[in-house]
Amino acid sequence: MSRMIFVNLPVVDLTKSMQFYSALGFVNEPKFSDATAACMVWSESIYVMILTHAKWATFTSRPIPETGSSEVALALTCEDRDEVNRLSDVAGANGGTADINPPQDYGFMVTRSFTDLDGHVWEVFWMDPAAVENGPPADA
Repeated sequence: MSRMIFVNLPVVDLTKSMQFYSALGFVNEPKFSDATAACMVWSESIYVMILTHAKWATFTSRPIPETGSSEVALALTCEDRDEVNRLSDVAGANGGTADINPPQDYGFMVTRSFTDLDGHVWEVFWMDPAAVENGPPADA
């Protein structure tokens, strides 16, 4: 089996969260979804499990952080600069908060950050393929 990542996130409203992630381009995988959880697929190796608070409590007794806190920033690569902007704008238009951190443009890489409906931080970024292969320019 190839390596995959399943990111588990607690959400207040499963239906609204499914709509939010669908608007971003995630696709629901019904085999791993029910009334308490939804598996939202970004790629063949990246899955986001959105879980009701009750379902989350079956995984851990640790408290769910407040919506205004940041525990992690989940970063997703994009095909180009336009996709970075589109995804951040779509997040803002669908109940998330776009640009919770200032957008960054390093020339060889651009990033924007947003939160989902429950305050989980996502960063979308594009990096010039030459920088991926050779590393960032010396003046970056």
